[in-house]
Amino acid sequence: MIIICYDGSKDAQAAADEVTRLFHEKPATVLTVWEPSTETIVSLEMGLASGFGLDYNALDDTTDLDADLLERARRTAQEGVQRLHAAGMGADPLVEERNGSIARTLLAVADRVNADAVVVGTRGRGAAKSALLGSVSHDVVQHADRPVVVVPSPALARHREG
Repeated sequence: MIIICYDGSKDAQAAADEVTRLFHEKPATVLTVWEPSTETIVSLEMGLASGFGLDYNALDDTTDLDADLLERARRTAQEGVQRLHAAGMGADPLVEERNGSIARTLLAVADRVNADAVVVGTRGRGAAKSALLGSVSHDVVQHADRPVVVVPSPALARHREG
């Protein structure tokens, strides 16, 4: 079983594509971690939103915000599953509420399902941004008790080649 952390970004798409190349014969779980509205509001106010297409207008009605965030996470996980299925790989979606950091949540799921490996993308942040914002891939590598594959986005890979 392979766990892939998937948020729909180009980095996550690249990671999903690499999963199909490296682990084609293994079943996969496409994990999308979602944050309750209180976490999202704090992230938005700090400029650290995790990328589910929300803006400040979405915060006008917080009554249904959690349901909306959860539904967006489900669609995102399903999008990742469809990407793997299109490449001929078996995969199931899984949506988990963030418990602490995204990395901590990812590793808890990997432990729970006894994953053989964890796959994450990287945004390729510079050292300053990573120090300020943290890095999911860095945290996963530092705290994992199983193999971790970190896949750079195509743009970052091209930049590093040059």
